[in-house]
Amino acid sequence: MPDVSPTKWHLAHTTWFFETFVLKKFLPRYRAEIPEYAYLFNSYYNAAGDMHRRDLRGLISRPTVSEAKRYRASIDSHVDDLLSNADEDLLNEIEPILILGIHHEQQHQELLITDIKHVFAQNPLHPVFRAAKNRGLSSGTLSSQSSSLQFIDFDEAVVAIGHDGRGFAYDNEGPRHRALVPAFSLASRPVTNGEYIAFIEDNGYQRAEFWLSLGWITVNEQRWNAPLYWTKRDGAWWNFTLSGLRPIDQSEPGTHLSYFEADAYANWAGARLPTEFEWERAALDCPIEGNFVETELFHPAAVSEAKTDVSTDHRDRFLQQMFGDVWEWTRSAYSPYPGYRAVPGALGEYNGKFMCNQYVLRGGSCATSRTHIRRTYRNFFQPEKRWQFTGIRLARDPE
Repeated sequence: MPDVSPTKWHLAHTTWFFETFVLKKFLPRYRAEIPEYAYLFNSYYNAAGDMHRRDLRGLISRPTVSEAKRYRASIDSHVDDLLSNADEDLLNEIEPILILGIHHEQQHQELLITDIKHVFAQNPLHPVFRAAKNRGLSSGTLSSQSSSLQFIDFDEAVVAIGHDGRGFAYDNEGPRHRALVPAFSLASRPVTNGEYIAFIEDNGYQRAEFWLSLGWITVNEQRWNAPLYWTKRDGAWWNFTLSGLRPIDQSEPGTHLSYFEADAYANWAGARLPTEFEWERAALDCPIEGNFVETELFHPAAVSEAKTDVSTDHRDRFLQQMFGDVWEWTRSAYSPYPGYRAVPGALGEYNGKFMCNQYVLRGGSCATSRTHIRRTYRNFFQPEKRWQFTGIRLARDPE
């Protein structure tokens, strides 16, 4: 699939980023050892020059993995020399680009997980990337008891939206501005596999009334009848994971769902998806903790009643799994905040040029680094994409 890139391409591309935006800019006498790498490993920066077709990356047999690693070691060495000999003014100029490059690399570390999963899923032998950790759950189609789904009410408020300027943030997280968020209710946790199975069994994929027009066309053209990586065997649902093929755990958050599926499920459930402003407001008091890539589960985990440390009296106001496990679709189109301007040059293409025909996701996933996510972080994908760990949290309007 065109979205998936080979592992060595990710390694070389993140290396190319530092070569292009640090070495070539701040080392006037720098000359690339292999100039063709600029063509092979540019992803989408039009201002940085021509690029190899994305859908053909899997056909690149050279450089080898070893050669890509040597390329990385060479660029790291040059960057180290540059920083060791730079004065304070130059360091101040380089620093924001280096920090952006490190966060860019974290994004590609996440893509590595999802890309490896997609490639492995095409193999009928169902290869295992990493053996499953013992999460204290028994085997079977319902291995733990998920917490009950409740809706938590939020009153109308004017809230500050966007990053406050302290620490790193991508440019699409600002400018910080005030927004009126009408009263709404947000589900206490994401939709589980078991709840999504009920939608499937109610012929959700065959009922046009739940679907956006373009979603209905996509469902029929692609012949979707379940989330990506799901298959039915002897009347039971199984899903492919990075730990191999295994029975569906009905208490885990549903994942690998497109925006079209998320919206259709919400319609079927008599609810809707939250706006990104609603999500950000609800997340303000939530700790940024959860099942991130550092746990090395590489899969969403169920949260049971027994795992909460909130008293019964206050459990109805406890938002679970706001961070980690699954990226949560919002109904907000990915568009610029008021006053947004992309920075000039190729780095201005990082986010701004994608603000069309995409929807915002919030919260991070089991493939995201804990050190990468923020309450204001805006991820974005086209509505038909399913290969990321994307899921559903419902919202409702006041009755």
